[in-house]
Amino acid sequence: MIVRSKAPLRIGLAGGGTDVSPYSDIYGGAILNATVSMYAYATIEPTGDGSIVFQSLDRKLEVAYDSALELPIDGGPFDLYKGIYNRIVKDYVKKPLSFRLSTYVDAPPGSGMGTSSTLVTAIVGAYTEWLKLPLGEYDIAWLAFMVERVDLNMAGGKQDQYAATFGGVNFMEFFADNKVIVNPLRIPTNYLNELAYNIVLYYTETSRSSAAIIEKQQINVRSKNEQSIESMHKLKEGAVKMKEALLKGDLDGIGRLLDESWRFKKQIATGISNPSIDAIYDTAMDAGALGGKISGAGGGGFMFFYCPRDTRHRVIDALSNDFGGQVKRYQFTKNGLASWTI
Repeated sequence: MIVRSKAPLRIGLAGGGTDVSPYSDIYGGAILNATVSMYAYATIEPTGDGSIVFQSLDRKLEVAYDSALELPIDGGPFDLYKGIYNRIVKDYVKKPLSFRLSTYVDAPPGSGMGTSSTLVTAIVGAYTEWLKLPLGEYDIAWLAFMVERVDLNMAGGKQDQYAATFGGVNFMEFFADNKVIVNPLRIPTNYLNELAYNIVLYYTETSRSSAAIIEKQQINVRSKNEQSIESMHKLKEGAVKMKEALLKGDLDGIGRLLDESWRFKKQIATGISNPSIDAIYDTAMDAGALGGKISGAGGGGFMFFYCPRDTRHRVIDALSNDFGGQVKRYQFTKNGLASWTI
């Protein structure tokens, strides 16, 4: 028997950062995001040989352990895998398991596409399929969140696990006590096709650790930094405005809102932008983009730009000529986490 799963990566269109505690606990957060045709994959092969093998195919890493009720969290590259295993065994099966878990992600770590959380979601989905766990969509997303943010104490928000689980275009609301409401949006296919044509997804060929940026953001909220908090209020308002623009098909309005939100995004914490990112942004705007932003917490990874009509070609040429990097082809997807047994 072989069990497989896949979960889609996402781009955060608006409201990014307002899903992070303590802002979401105090003020409430709102995010508009959409999943794209890039995935995290997980495969579980039960072995029964008394061992546990973790393999990251894209990073070309592998580690093996003897089967146990709990695996050590030691700061190594497989802590996510071990954290999920420990939680599954503790909460559900109550006994050691023996298997090989292999994974692959279509974007590199630190690229701002929610790769870590999406990978966790895919792995949880594979366990759910294999062990027939009684978990619905909210349960899986919550479990993935708890492993990352509580068990492993990794800094970050709440949107990625829910985006990967539910899929599609979602307006998400975040409240105190980690309450999350996912509102799926019914967007006409022609709007999404045109939006995908107009949004250029550009990989800067840099990666970053989002944790340091997010921790600065959290400190700013706790210390009542007025500029940071007011900027986050504006980001939340922007998510509501962008939702309305998308539902009405005002796609150029989305471009202008991206530009407005990017200016507020840079004010919530240091490290979100830098001279290189600013230069890339300015080049895209000069070539015809209406707006854009960095994907995820900031500091590097993917950026995306709204390019009306056929300006995408000028923007791509300008970015390629001045900075190199890679433009990633994609489509928006309607489905979230999927798992199956062979």
